[in-house]
Amino acid sequence: MQMTIGDFLARRLSEVGIRHLFGVPGDFNLSFLEQIEARQDITFVGNCNELNASYAADGYARTSGLSAVVTTWGVGDMSAIGGLAGAYAERVPVIHITGTPPVYAVQGRALLHHTLADGGYGNIGRCMAEFTVAQSRIMPENAVIEIDRVLQACWRERRPVHIQLPSDITHLLIDTPDAPLVLKDMAGDSRQVEDAAARIASALEKAEAPALLIDADADRFGVAALLEDLVKKRGIPYASLLPGKAILNERSAWYVGGYAGAASPPNVRQAIEESDCLIGVGVRLTDTSSGFFTSKIDPLHFIDMRAHDLSIGKNHIPAAPLKAVLQELVGRLEETSRPEPQQQPVESLETHTDDTLSHAALWPRIASFFKPHDVIIGEAGSSHTALSGMRLPPQSKYIAQPVWGAIGYTLPALFGSQLGQLSRRHLLFIGDGSFQLTAQELSSILRHDLKPIIFLINNSGYTVERMILGEHSSYNDIADWNYTELPRIFDPKTDIFTRVVSTVSALEKTLVKLESIGKAAFIELKLPMLDAPEALKKFGAVVANYDYGVHGPRNASQR
Repeated sequence: MQMTIGDFLARRLSEVGIRHLFGVPGDFNLSFLEQIEARQDITFVGNCNELNASYAADGYARTSGLSAVVTTWGVGDMSAIGGLAGAYAERVPVIHITGTPPVYAVQGRALLHHTLADGGYGNIGRCMAEFTVAQSRIMPENAVIEIDRVLQACWRERRPVHIQLPSDITHLLIDTPDAPLVLKDMAGDSRQVEDAAARIASALEKAEAPALLIDADADRFGVAALLEDLVKKRGIPYASLLPGKAILNERSAWYVGGYAGAASPPNVRQAIEESDCLIGVGVRLTDTSSGFFTSKIDPLHFIDMRAHDLSIGKNHIPAAPLKAVLQELVGRLEETSRPEPQQQPVESLETHTDDTLSHAALWPRIASFFKPHDVIIGEAGSSHTALSGMRLPPQSKYIAQPVWGAIGYTLPALFGSQLGQLSRRHLLFIGDGSFQLTAQELSSILRHDLKPIIFLINNSGYTVERMILGEHSSYNDIADWNYTELPRIFDPKTDIFTRVVSTVSALEKTLVKLESIGKAAFIELKLPMLDAPEALKKFGAVVANYDYGVHGPRNASQR
């Protein structure tokens, strides 16, 4: 059949499960947005700027599988590139579509607006190639092949891709296939998959202290259920790296905790570093994941399972994809009668005689407020550090950006995530400094009548940076906004629940109220400027030593 290029692209987006398209309109993408406007299966969601749009698309993909963001040429692309780079680092599948100038203008090297006025039109593609796994400029003669190729690459690698769509071709008719686009995970070479599964099964049979180490790929490639089956069948203790938090049940007796090299609790470090059969799932030992490169994993007893291949000790198996191997492995293993370890206790509230709100008083109460199935979002800094040390409820999802670490990411990511998963309660914990980077997207949350619970931690500036250097330096200061008034500035008709909380007793009353309000909430938590989770204080000292050396410009309290 024949259809327009824009409609074919929209059809393919719909076929892979995308129901919302984030972005900002601009003259070079309006022809495509008109085609989206006419459809019933995809809704364009306008954002306040392109960076926020790319963050929202990232959040949407984390709860809905795939996402897409539309920008206009040049200025829009460069605004979005930070969010796309973050999605690449965190392995999140985002389809970036940019409306380009018309073909004749590109071929004629026209000195157009939104360009560098030098006649060059290859610069955007070259920039995007650094942060995407596939790129294409769509033309009538290649549209079907290239759109399908790029979308398949996005799913295969779980990373962003880049599509350039000229403004004057979106409405042109092309021949299109009848069959829908079906995204499949790689099956690999059946012989290598069977061999890999047999070797892992054999290693597990011989092991006295097996263990699993979970990273983000367990979520991105949809193998959490298989890993739970593996744990159940063989009684294997497991730990998670920071990006892999809450992918498997953290209230299970088999969960030993979060692993971060020398920063790990002793029992976690022992379980991982002394394992005689350690199965890693997508493990990337970044600075924060490894306790600044202090991990000591025995390579001879390490089974390194990656997206498309794996290594068992020194033996590399190149065509053994993660999901295929786990399916084969779980299918061939028999259940054992290994007894469960003693259940780890859930955090209990600490006793405080002082009613002033502090991090020590805050987080145990927040832990008791969480419920199964919550989507919990932690901004880089105090929030992520505190949440990383908690055992979250079963079936909860944790969203953070521990690899890329862009502050301000979480507010737009919340918008995207909740738009994709309206049935789940969303809770965001964000610092005042981070909030000020992307605060406009609160207006989008209100505009779409979403009902998250947002906790804004107001401790007068960049606390994570103060823990590293410059406790009282002016560069770590920010303006003190009237935060709880912002929702009504963005939407005068909103009925959002707001509170300013500065005491433990007020926090406890607010949390009780939040259990039953059934609407959006924005809670400002006032905390002392230099108060921070203990783990963040230790982290700051480690970062300072790493960045500046032990004789570098440190605060007196950190020397």
